[in-house]
Parts: sequence; C-alpha cells; structure tokens
Amino acid sequence: MPDPDRELNFARAILGERSYRDVPDDEVLREAERLLTEWMAGELRMERPKLYDHYALLFLALLRRTRELEARVGELEARLSEGRP
Repeated sequence: MPDPDRELNFARAILGERSYRDVPDDEVLREAERLLTEWMAGELRMERPKLYDHYALLFLALLRRTRELEARVGELEARLSEGRP
C-alpha cells in the first residue's frame, strides 16, 4: 500500500517508465479507475496536475474506446437494417 502522506503522480502511477503508446487502453482505464476510486475514498493522495500533463492519458483511452464502441454499434445497426442477426 502506498504511503498515505505521499502524493502520487496520476500518469506516472499508470505508465511507470513506459511511453503512453506502450500501455494498452484497458490497463489505462483499469488503473485510472483504481486510482480515482482510492483517491475519492481518501485512501491515497494525488498531485494536483495540469490537465494536459496527466488526465490526457485517461481522456485519450476513453476517446479511443468510444470510437471503437461507436464502430461496433454502427456495424450492428447495419447488420440489423439488412435483416442479419
């Protein structure tokens, strides 16, 4: 468990020493949810970063996931309109 008095760097806690390109979106979303849940529960403290420094990582993963889901929904809608299950 992290030191409760130490403020974590949101992006660094997710990325470690890796580039953002090397971290799968699933891992970003899972770790972001864990960190934010623990922060909201008062179990850890996080630095107050500038948006572009840290939360852009989470927003990018969410945008890519949204784009992926929109494409899947579009495919399903096209299949349904063609009468295919």
